[in-house]
Amino acid sequence: MRILITGGAGFIGSALIRHLIRQTDHEVLNLDKLTYAGNLESLETVADSPRYRFVQADIADSEQVAATLAEFQPDAVMHLAAESHVDRSIDGPAAFIQTNIVGTYSLLESVRSYWLGLDAERQAAFRFHHISTDEVYGDLHGVDDLFSETTPYAPSSPYSASKAASDHLVRAWLRTYGLPVLITNCSNNYGPYHFPEKLIPLMILNALAGKPLPVYGNGQQVRDWLYVEDHARALLKVVSEGQVGETYNIGGHNEQKNLDVVHAICALLEELTPQKPAGIARYEELITYVQDRPGHDLRYAIDASKIERELGWVPEETFASGLRKTVQWYLDNLDWCRRVQDGSYQGQRLGAL
Repeated sequence: MRILITGGAGFIGSALIRHLIRQTDHEVLNLDKLTYAGNLESLETVADSPRYRFVQADIADSEQVAATLAEFQPDAVMHLAAESHVDRSIDGPAAFIQTNIVGTYSLLESVRSYWLGLDAERQAAFRFHHISTDEVYGDLHGVDDLFSETTPYAPSSPYSASKAASDHLVRAWLRTYGLPVLITNCSNNYGPYHFPEKLIPLMILNALAGKPLPVYGNGQQVRDWLYVEDHARALLKVVSEGQVGETYNIGGHNEQKNLDVVHAICALLEELTPQKPAGIARYEELITYVQDRPGHDLRYAIDASKIERELGWVPEETFASGLRKTVQWYLDNLDWCRRVQDGSYQGQRLGAL
């Protein structure tokens, strides 16, 4: 297939592209605006492949998107471009409304126009795959409850509300216009190349620098952790084999309290890099409790039985194995981390189709 991926320089998008180039024969075009979260260095290992191309563009730029679609002629569009950090959405929701709602609308219209121009056989085979989050469901209160594909939406933050809106738009474009769409809602991703403002890389890098490890509230919030490379495999399964109009929840079967995640990172660092900053006997000494996030959801957990039952996908990594790989990757790639932290990664060379 020829697959156009929006947001391919982001954390999940870059993992998906690395998987597609290394493990398949598909051709990939990465369309990314290169906001702060877009980092082409995350794609350096596959950037020279003749099956990979990059275009810098905003999904809301309908003229540029239309030209890219016309030239590349994709068989599928996988839409990952999004503003995605809850804290940033609380501080500045406007960017989330613009990208996640207006941007998705604009992309849907550009793709619909392209799709209508295809012949009947290619129209039938075409797929628009929208990648979303479990945060659209709000939070769970019972210890045994799980999010299923039919769980009512109850978003809590500007981020999750904007993603919920984008999910509804995608479903409406199927119902009203017949655009062949698929939706996936995933749990918390982690792994290599994760932007350092997120929990796991933040804790790793702060610990190595001897800085506080900030934990919201009492740290008892529960998340279902999904290793990003497992997610990439699931996304390929869905776009290749999923049924049009269906939603698939993707989870890691790895529920962990935030505080337990931080303790696990500290334990791995004790083992892998026992040489600590001056004045610190154990990394856990750096754990610091801070005021809880407004509207903080208490528990997320995914029921991923549908994708296992219908498409045969299950995660390969346990939380222990995935976290060990993740911590080791950051220890081995501190130069990448420093370039992200000091902003120098944003001076990267911009490509063209």
